[in-house]
Amino acid sequence: MKKAKTTIKTEAGREKAVPESLTDFERRLNRHHDELQWLYRELYHNDEGAFRYFLEMLRRCWGERKEDLRRQDAVREADPNWYRRRELLGMMLYVKAFAGDLRGVKRKLPYLKSCGVNYLHLMPLLASPKGRSDGGYAVSDFRQVQSGLGTMEDLEALADACREEGISVCLDFVMNHTSEDHEWAKRARAGDPGWRDRYFFYDSWDIPREFEKTVPQVFPTTAPGSFTWLEDCRQVVMTSFYPYQWDLNYANPVVFNDMTENMLYLANRGIDVIRLDAIPYIWKQLGTDCRNLPQVHTLARMLRMVCEIVCPSVLLLGEVVMEPVKVAPYFGTPEKPECHMLYNVTTMATTWHTLATGDASLLQRQMETVCALPKDFLFLNYLRCHDDIGWGLDYGWLNQRFGTDQVAHKKYLNDYFTGKWPGSSARGELYNDDPRLGDARLCGTTASLCGVEAAVYERDPFKLEQAVACDLTLHAWMLSQSGIPVIYSGDEVGQLNDYTYHDDPEKREDSRYIHRGDFQWELAKHRGRKSTRQGKQFQNLRRMEELRSAEPCFDADADVWVEESGSRHVLALVRRKGNRELVCLFNFSSQFVTAGVDRDGGYTELMYGTHRDQIRSIQLWPTSFEWLLRNKEEPPARV
Repeated sequence: MKKAKTTIKTEAGREKAVPESLTDFERRLNRHHDELQWLYRELYHNDEGAFRYFLEMLRRCWGERKEDLRRQDAVREADPNWYRRRELLGMMLYVKAFAGDLRGVKRKLPYLKSCGVNYLHLMPLLASPKGRSDGGYAVSDFRQVQSGLGTMEDLEALADACREEGISVCLDFVMNHTSEDHEWAKRARAGDPGWRDRYFFYDSWDIPREFEKTVPQVFPTTAPGSFTWLEDCRQVVMTSFYPYQWDLNYANPVVFNDMTENMLYLANRGIDVIRLDAIPYIWKQLGTDCRNLPQVHTLARMLRMVCEIVCPSVLLLGEVVMEPVKVAPYFGTPEKPECHMLYNVTTMATTWHTLATGDASLLQRQMETVCALPKDFLFLNYLRCHDDIGWGLDYGWLNQRFGTDQVAHKKYLNDYFTGKWPGSSARGELYNDDPRLGDARLCGTTASLCGVEAAVYERDPFKLEQAVACDLTLHAWMLSQSGIPVIYSGDEVGQLNDYTYHDDPEKREDSRYIHRGDFQWELAKHRGRKSTRQGKQFQNLRRMEELRSAEPCFDADADVWVEESGSRHVLALVRRKGNRELVCLFNFSSQFVTAGVDRDGGYTELMYGTHRDQIRSIQLWPTSFEWLLRNKEEPPARV
């Protein structure tokens, strides 16, 4: 008796007959097999043995996926836009700083729920050598948790508990390199040719010097060069980031196969979102800058198909630190997608530039670019994260429009946010200061950069009120953008800079620890009292988050554009869904400003419920915002 057959549509759009008795794995593999095979063979020179092993590994990883995760796979596969909903709210945190260890985070899930969090990004926590970890980005074992944070079983238990609470878990996957303490690196150092082929080893500096003619340095001040001499084995090894982080050679299919299996191992522990760290760097080619090469996109596309075959509920988040137009290729195409979502890095940096200058012109230009991108492109929006703020702004446009000198402007921004500029209440510190280039990056918490720290120190209630308003306005701006808003742990209660890192010999050279301090639970205790600054911060932020979750204008498929506000200090962002229109006004100036958009009819301000008969000319408080909603049967004319 013949088996019943059905048809599936392949990625190429062709109909393909398959037996109905196929497992989910086989059905998904059939959909992607032809393209996956073609890309793999093209990249790895028709290495059929490596491809067969690759497929066997995928089947094995699917077989190890527990039933709870398979059920989630089925639910999310049937609802592929589940992660685009406006209800999604993220938070990123360090396990040790937040709760001591993984079990502590599990105990603190009620607090995260009270914050409205349903997307939890756990900062790097896999095994890494103490003192040579780059904050956890030098992984010595992709299947072990750092000593002191718990075990892999604890991580899986936390992921299980989060899933029960409707919280998706994100974890970093460091693709570009391993720690020199990784087992592969140890064997390579010992001289085994097979293990050395997983890295870039050279007997002399001849080829490394050729690479360095075209490859920019990542950390020219703290870790100059892209190669390291190993005295014990008399070899040169590629180390793009730090000497203890050895770059992996993805031209070797064994590396891709084994790293993909490591990624799937984490997915099978219950991780919902895999953050692909430094993905633009992963393919190296002599004579190029070793950034964003075509092979990177081939690898990203194959990883996307791997997830859709083995674990379709898992998302890929690409860490691509470039402006939106240049990061767009990492989304792939509708027919051949790559990453599910990317960071909106440039908008974050431009936001802080706008606060320092009080001029929204560049931010308006930035948002015109973002709003012109396809709605399918999903960005993660944030104000602060674990990293520094780099001033990667559109200096060509700034120079053309305002005559801005790049070096002088970067110095102004850094002087402003470190409190050196006259009248500035911001408090931050510089990172990777390079006097030769007149360049540096900036560190600090959102609250301290907004002036809260200075106001608390000076015991100035008026200044404190304005600083908290500034902090909330920036968060409102983040929440107004399309995509997933992500809060940095501590920002919900206005946590200030932690200067104790200066006294720690393992941290004192890295000023990023100024905003990586332990979570201050004493602050969180005050979040229920609006008479405190923590209460004002927490309750108003929660109010904004709840409004966002309830308002259809914040949907991912809403129409979004920017308009002229009548003031260079004020950004006007408009969101429309059906007959509902939301006008978002943001005053980045420290002065009262009159601005608005050309509209007839009444609007309701969402935060306070006040009614406005006209929004052409509104007086906005210093560093403030208004969310103005109109809900009529007929939408207003767009001007």
